[in-house]
Amino acid sequence: MKEKLQQMAEQARQTMLEAATETQLQEVRVRYLGKKGELTSLMKGIGSVAPEQRPAMGALLNELKEGLVRLFEQRLHEVREAEIQERLATERIDVTLPGRRRFTGSKHPITLVTEEIVEIFSALGFGVEEGPEIERDFFNFEALNMPKDHPARDMQDTFYVTDDVVLRTHTSPVQIRTMQKHAPPVRVIAPGTVYRRDSDLTHSPMFHQIEGFLVDRKITFGDLKGILTTFLSRFFERSIGVRFRPSFFPFTEPSAEVDIQCVNCSGTGCRVCSQSGWLEILGSGMIDPEVFKSVDYDSEVYTGFAFGMGLERMAMLKYGVDDLRLFFENDLRFLKQF
Repeated sequence: MKEKLQQMAEQARQTMLEAATETQLQEVRVRYLGKKGELTSLMKGIGSVAPEQRPAMGALLNELKEGLVRLFEQRLHEVREAEIQERLATERIDVTLPGRRRFTGSKHPITLVTEEIVEIFSALGFGVEEGPEIERDFFNFEALNMPKDHPARDMQDTFYVTDDVVLRTHTSPVQIRTMQKHAPPVRVIAPGTVYRRDSDLTHSPMFHQIEGFLVDRKITFGDLKGILTTFLSRFFERSIGVRFRPSFFPFTEPSAEVDIQCVNCSGTGCRVCSQSGWLEILGSGMIDPEVFKSVDYDSEVYTGFAFGMGLERMAMLKYGVDDLRLFFENDLRFLKQF
C-alpha cells in the first residue's frame, strides 16, 4: 500500500512538472487533489486500513498531499511567469510606428444654425421652450384658430396618429402651451422637429422649425419689424435688405411674409432668387385675438407678435446649400465641411 501511494505521488509530481500551461496544471491538481481526486479518495478510505497501520498511513498521506500542494503552487507561479514573459515578447508595442489619426466629430449644420439663432434671440431677451412632437389636435390646430373644418388644415399635410393626435406640423403648439403656463409678459422662442407629408428638393417629411413670440402691453407691428430686422442682420453678419409682404396665417392678423435681399446676388437678380433679387425666409404677424381666447389672455390689454422659420431654409441660405436632402443623408464628405 505504501509503495502504491509513493508511486502515485511520483506520477503526480512528474505530471505537474511536465504541465506547460496553467490549464494543464489545474487539470493535474483536480485529478490528484480535487474533491474526487485519487489522493483524496485514498484519504477517505483510510478507515478500511488495519487499526495499527492507520497512524503511519495517515501521516504518509498528509506528507504526500502537502508535498504535492507545495509543488503545485511552485509550478503555478513558474507557469504564470513564463506566460507573462511570452506575452511581453510577442505583444511588444513598436513605439516608433506612426500613430493612428483620431477623427474628431463636429456639430451638424442644422445644430449649428439652431444654436446661433437661439444665441441671437437670447441676447434679445427671449427664453427657450420646447414641447412634445406628438401633439393633440387642440394645441396643433384648434387653439391656433384652425377648427375642424378650417381650410388651412389642408395646407399642413398632416400625419395623423388618431383623430385627435397628430405629429405636430409646426412648433406653434409650444406657443399655446407656454401661454397657458405663464401670464404676460412672455418672450419665447421654440426650436424643434416638425412633420408634414411632403418630400422634394426643398421639402422633407421631417424638418426643423423655430417659433418665436412676444406678448406684452402695447406691442406693435413695428416691434416685430425691429426684432426680425435685427435678427436677420446678425444672422447673416451684415446689413441686409428686408421687406414685409401681406400674407395670411390663421393665428396672426395682420400677417406678413418676410423676404430678404438675395444673399447670392445682393439683390441684382440671379438663378437663386429667380431674378427677383429677393428670397422668402419666414412668416410672421400679430397674434390673432382668437388665439388669446384659447389661453385666457385679455386681448383688450395685451397684444403680441409671432414668427416662424424653417431651420433647413436658414441653413441653405447661410451655407449656400442647394439641395435640402444633403442635410439628412449623413454623407461625411458634406458634413465635414462644417
